Amino acid sequence: MADYTLHCFLESGNSYKPALMLELAGADWDARWVNFFKGEHRSPEYLAQNEMGEVPLLIDHSQGDVPVSQSGVILWHLAERFTQFAADNAADNREVLRWVLFDNHKLTGNVATYRFLHKFMEKGETPEGQFTQGRMIQALKVLNRRLDGRDWVAADKVTIADISLCGYLFWPDHFGVDWADYPHIGAWLKRIEDLPNYSKPENILPSGPSGS
Repeated sequence: MADYTLHCFLESGNSYKPALMLELAGADWDARWVNFFKGEHRSPEYLAQNEMGEVPLLIDHSQGDVPVSQSGVILWHLAERFTQFAADNAADNREVLRWVLFDNHKLTGNVATYRFLHKFMEKGETPEGQFTQGRMIQALKVLNRRLDGRDWVAADKVTIADISLCGYLFWPDHFGVDWADYPHIGAWLKRIEDLPNYSKPENILPSGPSGS
């Protein structure tokens, strides 16, 4: 048995965050496809492991099959073992937490919602779509400013803050963004792609029962 099982699916940027970290860390892990669009995450079996009914869900077999949910918490949990992605001091640790919270509340919260409306529901031009797009753009501007003159978001090395923030950003065409308009984000994403063991979402996340 692998050390970790990640319940996930390809279309989920939140699933990509821990999957990418596991790959970068060279961890021993398996992906288990969740049929999200058919409601598997609301099944009694799934809810018994994660009462929030959300994806991803990590099962840490190395610690006695401990379930860990919420992508930010999963990253934090993994960083306790793979310390190369953790902060090295209290000040950086505070920055890591600050940017993970910013990501969940401001960046991913709006990018993922607008992507769903724009790409999957074809409702990007509705009032709710336009409102969400505006909030997404403001969050991207914040991140772009932060990366002006910096290689990484929270410290002088890649941390779980970077892994959290990049989760949805490798699909810019899904939410109508050109990284030429946010050049510091574009350069930062290229640095992430250049990390050892980097893998694209489609190469590590399953899209069906067999991962095909």
